[in-house]
Amino acid sequence: MKRVLIKDVFKSQPVGDQVKVAGWIRSVRNSKGFSFVVINDGSCQGTFQIIANEDMENYQDVTSLLVGACVEFVGEIVQSQGKGQSIEMQASSVVIHGRTDESYPLQKKATSLEFLREQAHLRPRTNLFGAVFRVRHHMAMATHQFFSDRGFYYLNSPILTAVDAEGAGEMFNVTTMDLANIPKSKEGKVDFSKDYFGKPANLCVTGQLEGECFAMGMGAVYTFGPTFRAENSNTPRHLSEFWMIEPEVAFLDLEGNAELAADYVKYLISYAFEKAPEELESLQKYHQFAAKGAKEPYENHLEVLQKVINSEFERITYTKAIEILQKSGKKFDFAPEWGVELQTEHERYLAEDYFKGPVTVTDYPRDCKAFYMKQNDDGKTVRAMDVLVPGVGEIIGGSQREEDHGRLITRMEEMNMEQAPLWWYLDLRNFGTAPHSGFGLGFERALRYVTGMKNIRDVIPFPRTPKNCDF
Repeated sequence: MKRVLIKDVFKSQPVGDQVKVAGWIRSVRNSKGFSFVVINDGSCQGTFQIIANEDMENYQDVTSLLVGACVEFVGEIVQSQGKGQSIEMQASSVVIHGRTDESYPLQKKATSLEFLREQAHLRPRTNLFGAVFRVRHHMAMATHQFFSDRGFYYLNSPILTAVDAEGAGEMFNVTTMDLANIPKSKEGKVDFSKDYFGKPANLCVTGQLEGECFAMGMGAVYTFGPTFRAENSNTPRHLSEFWMIEPEVAFLDLEGNAELAADYVKYLISYAFEKAPEELESLQKYHQFAAKGAKEPYENHLEVLQKVINSEFERITYTKAIEILQKSGKKFDFAPEWGVELQTEHERYLAEDYFKGPVTVTDYPRDCKAFYMKQNDDGKTVRAMDVLVPGVGEIIGGSQREEDHGRLITRMEEMNMEQAPLWWYLDLRNFGTAPHSGFGLGFERALRYVTGMKNIRDVIPFPRTPKNCDF
């Protein structure tokens, strides 16, 4: 007999049929002559109740089962007599694939998220993280669907690189050299000619530059892959390894880029509502419960998301944003000043308090942005944009790219950047240059927003952070 997923049992409601289900035990309640066993197989948010009677072969094995055990039951689907479920199984046989004991970490009691991060190999078995990672799956599918429907091609950009695309220097080095015996030159410097690539190599911080190459030949592409930052930030908003979605589009200006970004954010949220309503409702209940006793008033997370779907994304310049912040009368931890990047508190004020909805901020000072952003004629600002949403602040950052070779060279010289490693990037401006734009969305940041989870470590399977590379 072929195993049936629990989600399909709930969907088809095959009352009277013999069915095989398998999963992990969430609870066992033994009574005189029968036992109630509740299992979940990961296919959906719901759990499935099975009734085992004492006349069933190896019934005693059922009574000794504990939470977390892996079991397989065969039995008849019947109408449920209890509350909370429409159907259940009257079991006729059981196979026990794997037992647990009292040391199993996920018992039926309140467990902190910090503890569950230490048990990351087991947390997919919880209701909370089952919901989070099913939403993650659907949002990944939504990403591919969104860009494919709009004629974009999926690009696998490299993970190993010799280029610091962001110019921040916060990169993980990659080497095959013996760290206890590193070859040195006569000057005492590391001799990278002896290394695998013959030059310094790193894990990538972005796939954008490679995306630009392909946009210049295929029109519209997007990357969706792992990126790495060696920034020593131990906060609920930072990861050392995370996933980025980065579209690049030829013949697109900043206005079109902002429109594409707004459409993408709306699509992600709408897709999650469509494909994972039970998971979102379960997460909402969790956040509502967790907020009891909190100082700040509880805000319905799903209503916030729904409002973003139905909103027009306001659009203002950075200069206007600074003016709004300075006139707000609000005391910020970081005083808003022209020429300095907006802080999260500024971004959230604009989205939550002033506009009360999503807003795109454009035309940032060039001195606080990357070298590749198109320069405005004022000589002070670049065609950059950040998309801000209530509850998070920035969720997307992007720009129109500088397509003029001379301006790009001048900007790199001003920033004391080495040009030789980027010869191929500069070639794009000499060989059939075209206006083009793109943006980046941190997948985990978007997941944190849609699921309502407070810590970014709880929306990636195995978080990598400073001093933490387990599993």
